[in-house]
Amino acid sequence: MQVNQRDLTIPDNWDRRGLPAWSYSSPALLELEKEYVFRSHWQIAGHICDVPNVGDYISLDIVGERALVVRGKDGEIRAFHNICRHRGSRVVTDNKGTCNNALVCPFHGWVYNLDGTLRGASRPRSFPEMDKNEFGLLPLELEIWMGFIFIRFLKSAQPSVATLMKPFEAEIAKYEIADMVPAGFWTQKSPVNWKSVRDVDNEGYHVAMAHPALQDLYGSTYYDEPFINGVSRSFASYNPHAGRRWSVRNYINLAPEATHLPENLRNAWIYYGIFPNSVISVTPEGAQYYQEFPLSTGETLLRGAAFRHKDETRQQRAVRYLASRIDRETSSEDVQLTKWSNESMLSKSFSGFYLSDLEYGVRSHHDHLRNVLPILRVEKAPAEADVPLLNAQLAAQS
Repeated sequence: MQVNQRDLTIPDNWDRRGLPAWSYSSPALLELEKEYVFRSHWQIAGHICDVPNVGDYISLDIVGERALVVRGKDGEIRAFHNICRHRGSRVVTDNKGTCNNALVCPFHGWVYNLDGTLRGASRPRSFPEMDKNEFGLLPLELEIWMGFIFIRFLKSAQPSVATLMKPFEAEIAKYEIADMVPAGFWTQKSPVNWKSVRDVDNEGYHVAMAHPALQDLYGSTYYDEPFINGVSRSFASYNPHAGRRWSVRNYINLAPEATHLPENLRNAWIYYGIFPNSVISVTPEGAQYYQEFPLSTGETLLRGAAFRHKDETRQQRAVRYLASRIDRETSSEDVQLTKWSNESMLSKSFSGFYLSDLEYGVRSHHDHLRNVLPILRVEKAPAEADVPLLNAQLAAQS
């Protein structure tokens, strides 16, 4: 079956226009995004400090999949589908915890070793003999980079995390993030499409107008670099006359000189974007990651965690608190911006984005999405039932 070619109208300035409005509310497109964007790309599950001891685990639920990360008796960190091989129950039910040398399914009591192999089923005589490996937990791809635990649900052509982040490896290594400890974890739901969150976060053009605290802190020094091969970088250093706002003034005045960093990083806030939905940010006093996952076409889970130095002084703690105040204020402002932008996608009067050269972070992120899902080049909303077939046809033509 061929779809009418009139449905494949692609505007001449589609790159400057951004993604089409229909793509922010299409359930059929969301299913493609789950498969080819989220399950097929690396996702941050946590940090090695989240599972410091044998039996410690964390779990993550995204786009219909459930992940379990656990430290084994040999000290290795492994990732599995959080699915019992018996009836599909969750093996662990909490977001974080510790088990005593084994994972026990709460449904029927099947027991798994920390390396994922099956130790035994409850009432084993009611089953034929089962191979411990064949009936073990299904493994997930896992890669640890700079202390961050990345997982991937589906194998794809995407390179390793180390390969992706190679351009920034030397710079990020100076922060010694792998040696940091937890400083807070948060989640929040927002009534928007996940792409609206990325659209706001991927550009600094709006900082001067929408983020008074950030404008005070670093203002015109902020600049974005576009996504290249799936990663980006945004950099800012403190304004010489920063301090009009209370949090910024005290942050600047209290901050000890970050002698553990080279001079060019001592007054910098840096954000590293990882396609499709993750950001690692570093400041002199700590680090964090944040990301978003679609719950539906109109609801998104925001998720993140912060980390601090093990030997943090009281002064550094105060400075990190002030930095978090600035971050919280900025995040609240961004959430409102995403709501306004996302609302427009449902309006018949909105003809789509028209992006500035300063918004090349948005443009290049959209380019990456179009490369993964060429249906996103189509301006007119196709019939929902035709979306998968149209995407397959366009992919075949690429």
